[in-house]
Amino acid sequence: MIRWITGKISVLTSKKNILIAPLNWGLGHAARCIPVINQLLEQGFNPIIASDGEALELLKKEFPKLKHVELPSYKIEYASNGKFLKWKLLSLTPKILKATKSEYKIVQKLVVSENLWGIISDNRFGVRSNNVPSAIITHQLNVLSGITTFFTSKLHQNIINKFDECWVPDDKDLKFSGKLSRTDSIKKQKHIGVLSRFKKVDLAIKYDLLVLLSGVEPSRSQLEQKLLSELKNYKGSVLFVKGKIEPQQTAVIKENITLYNFLLTSQLQTALNQSNLVLARSGYSTIMDLATLHKKAFFIPTTGQYEQEYLAKYLSDLKIAPFAAQEKFKIKMLEDINGFRGFLKSEIHKSLIDFSLFIKG
Repeated sequence: MIRWITGKISVLTSKKNILIAPLNWGLGHAARCIPVINQLLEQGFNPIIASDGEALELLKKEFPKLKHVELPSYKIEYASNGKFLKWKLLSLTPKILKATKSEYKIVQKLVVSENLWGIISDNRFGVRSNNVPSAIITHQLNVLSGITTFFTSKLHQNIINKFDECWVPDDKDLKFSGKLSRTDSIKKQKHIGVLSRFKKVDLAIKYDLLVLLSGVEPSRSQLEQKLLSELKNYKGSVLFVKGKIEPQQTAVIKENITLYNFLLTSQLQTALNQSNLVLARSGYSTIMDLATLHKKAFFIPTTGQYEQEYLAKYLSDLKIAPFAAQEKFKIKMLEDINGFRGFLKSEIHKSLIDFSLFIKG
């Protein structure tokens, strides 16, 4: 057997190596790569993980037997005041471009040294190659940025079109991503359904509220402090997951609140299934997880992050889940959940990815 790589013949080895590389921006990109990695393994591929920071640490904990590669960090950080987030991210552009160029060079070497069959990038712009098929996972075909949305969207679309395929984690109706994924400017779109590492399991309710945090600092810590203050007035049982990937897992019980620094997939799946209500950021990966588990949720979008603010309002308008701005949130607002239906089972199309892109010749 042989396979073709840009016109050259390559000997088929026993290992069908696929590089999979999520962006280290909170834990969402890494988390939604977990089901992709599992599907690769089920279909006989050999995933090689590449990322940096907490994203890499999470995947190393989830897949300790898989090879991993550390990539240059984009060094994404948020402004202390969310209103200045866009300008903070713009100021980081030179660092991001430098990291993108560095990771591109590393990937070209990995194509040869690891005899890669293909590449899957989750929003890492430099993780691609002209020598092997490359796919990018993203729901942000349009990048919302206020008055500059047209320009940021066109820039992102130009980058996406450098990949052989764009995998959109939603169905063709764009049930959860809405206008974020609605464009004809991407050449090879493939809708791969809802990506989640979790399964719905019928378990007895143990927690009235599960607080699930993630995201970039200092935004994550600011919300943690805000919610711990508000929860002093909450009488129900609470599981509080900080979303901090550290060497050791820790648990602290304070009256009606159990705090973990992080939970791995199996633990978090159990906790989510045992929870009546989830309070979280309106990140897209979190939304897909809660949709898969048919949960009721209350969202607090990251201030100044247009994508999360749009998704929170979009789901509120659909009467799926209420939301509040971080600075205005009060614990009594959780009562608003009674006017919303939550995520329904009938709305979910579970992802089953076609990896035929990586089998040629």
